[in-house]
Amino acid sequence: MWEKDIDIHQVREIRTRTTVYFGCGAINKIEDIAKDFKSKGLDKVIVMSGKNSYKATGAWDVVEKSLKANGIEYVNYDGVTPNPTTIAVNEAAKIAKDFGAKAVIAIGGGSPTDAGKSVAILLKYPDKTANDIYEFTFSPEKAAPIVAINLTHGTGTETNRFAVVTIPEKEYKPAIAYDCIYPTYAIDDPALMVKLSPKQTRYVSIDAVNHVVEAATSTVTSPYAITLAREVITLVAKYLPKAIENAEDLEARYYLAYAAMLGGVCFDNGLLHYTHALEHPLSAVKPELAHGLGLAMLLPAVVENIYVTKADILKYILEPIAGNFHSAQEASNGVYNWLKSVGVSSKLKDEGFEEKDIANLVNLAFTTPSLDGLLAIAPTKATKDAVEEIYRKSL
Repeated sequence: MWEKDIDIHQVREIRTRTTVYFGCGAINKIEDIAKDFKSKGLDKVIVMSGKNSYKATGAWDVVEKSLKANGIEYVNYDGVTPNPTTIAVNEAAKIAKDFGAKAVIAIGGGSPTDAGKSVAILLKYPDKTANDIYEFTFSPEKAAPIVAINLTHGTGTETNRFAVVTIPEKEYKPAIAYDCIYPTYAIDDPALMVKLSPKQTRYVSIDAVNHVVEAATSTVTSPYAITLAREVITLVAKYLPKAIENAEDLEARYYLAYAAMLGGVCFDNGLLHYTHALEHPLSAVKPELAHGLGLAMLLPAVVENIYVTKADILKYILEPIAGNFHSAQEASNGVYNWLKSVGVSSKLKDEGFEEKDIANLVNLAFTTPSLDGLLAIAPTKATKDAVEEIYRKSL
């Protein structure tokens, strides 16, 4: 119970490649960030957000006040949706360029931050488009400074070099990873996360669990990633039920946010493989599908697949949610039973996928730019037959 020794209302600096202001009340650190930006001549910013949460949480009131107090002009692009698209990124980038933005502030979950990272690249490469980024026609080496104000406890994108944006006309959902898009600053304030819906509370924490299961079992994993994975899953197992029971439990939100942040660092090191490579086609085909739900539906079958090569690591990291197991099927069942215990029992068929969709999903897993790189570091050989079997068992 070491957690009780931590004052959740004490804002701390946590230094990864990003300086993270972490704790209840951390949103007020935007004042320090605004002063720093102003001192560096970053006096015009684009604020990336969705339509509602950036205001409903109270985050925007604090941010806007600090920007005005420090003489920083801003323009707001509030058209970011879940599973953001290249269309939205291109729209926002044009607005940012026309305004003369020198930096990006993203307020929301993973979607505004990923879209914001993409806009930050385009501010430094004005002749490029989001399609150029996500179809890998060039490799960016610079981006405008980024501030990620996180309103969810799942993606970890506020502390890493990854971003994901969908190319809707091709049903592609690629991932990029560049050092230039590490946010300069991030804010993780659990008090801003209490308004997450019950479904999103579940889905974002399941996303964090998936990040670390994959990172700890990839072919490029390290002891660091494995250690982080166990801690993330331990915290989610303990605090997700508490957040489900009481949405305003700040201690629960604090440790779920901490778990998600650690998860972002974990997969920054160990990377990802099957679950994310196979989920991206799901939400590319059905953009309304919550990313965390897509991952949840795939995870039991992925665990079953990789058990043959990663049994010992899985036994270590999954014990807090799956208990003790001694076979691939027991591991898979343990994970699924935990998912059911937190209210996520859906299969692909429940979300509208059918047998006839599998061939297209398999094709997208192998043809979407960047996903081949994830499959290449899976701990078992990622053949089309293996991928098809995971989809089929997840139906």
